[in-house]
Amino acid sequence: MSELPFEYWNKLTSQFILISVFLGGFSIALTANLIISQTNDKLHNIILKVATTSSGGFLVTVFAMTNILMATTEGYPLEVTQDDLNTPRIIGILGYLVGVFSLFAIIGLSGWTKSRGTGIFTTVVSVITLVLFLVLVSS
Repeated sequence: MSELPFEYWNKLTSQFILISVFLGGFSIALTANLIISQTNDKLHNIILKVATTSSGGFLVTVFAMTNILMATTEGYPLEVTQDDLNTPRIIGILGYLVGVFSLFAIIGLSGWTKSRGTGIFTTVVSVITLVLFLVLVSS
């Protein structure tokens, strides 16, 4: 596998940060709404836990990718090698995947709070979205 130049990492991490901040904000808002909700059944509690996991994953991604962004920006005061980017890159990508997969679970579970029919619909949409995500990531 060829090593990506720092300029590319810099642009790539900027995009990861943008996407993660947006999706993390959505997850945090959902978490806050579920916390103040008067509903306290098992399904709502599961969705709250998954939303919290999603929020955490995206926050970790923002911090890890910010680390890479700073290290790959011209003028960074310390010498940086490709190996220095491995730990934040792995942690950031894992956090991103945790966040995204948790969002898929939230989408799939959300409809079950209303009715069986809506639950089936949201689960199908979530599975289709997951499959398309995996196809796009693997290409």
